[in-house]
Amino acid sequence: MIVCAGDNEQFDFAVPVGIGMVSSAINLTRLCLLSPPEFILFVGTAGSYGNRQIFDIVESRTAANIENSFFTHGNYSPVDNIISSADDVSRETIVNSSNYITVDYEVSKEYLNHNIELENMEFFAVMKVAQELGIPAGGLFVVTNYCDKDAHQTFLDNHREAMKRVNEYLKNKNGAWY
Repeated sequence: MIVCAGDNEQFDFAVPVGIGMVSSAINLTRLCLLSPPEFILFVGTAGSYGNRQIFDIVESRTAANIENSFFTHGNYSPVDNIISSADDVSRETIVNSSNYITVDYEVSKEYLNHNIELENMEFFAVMKVAQELGIPAGGLFVVTNYCDKDAHQTFLDNHREAMKRVNEYLKNKNGAWY
C-alpha cells in the first residue's frame, strides 16, 4: 500500500491519509484494518536539517518524534520516540516528525548532532501504525527545503518540481522499494 499526506501532496498511485500525525494515524489505521497490506510505503516531501540537498530523494525506515524543546531540556517523553523497521539502523536516515515545522537553523544543527537528517510531518505516525499492526513500512522523501527561516517559501518554490521527481523516481524503481 502506498500512502501520502494529501492536499497538495497527492499522487495518482497513493492513497491520501491526512496532514500531520493525528489525521494520518487515524486514517491509516482505518485503511489497514479494512484491508491489511503486506507493506506500507509513505511518499512525501521533507525538509533538510542541513546535510541533504534540495531535490535529494531519500528512502528511510526509521522515524523519530522529537520536539525542538528537547534540545533546550524543556521537555521529556516517557514514550519510545524512535521507530525503525530497518535491519541496520546505523545506516538509516532518521526522519523526524512533528506537527510543527522547524524554521530555526540553529535548532536544525541540534537534530544533525543527534543523527536526524530530515523532517516530515506524517512519517512517525505512519511508522507507529505499522509497528502496532505488525506491518513492514518505510518512506520515500524528496527534499523541498531546508529547515530555516525561509522553509515555507522554499517549500512552495520547489514543490512542483519535487513532486515530478518523486513520480519519476518511483517509475524507475518499478515497485522495488522494500
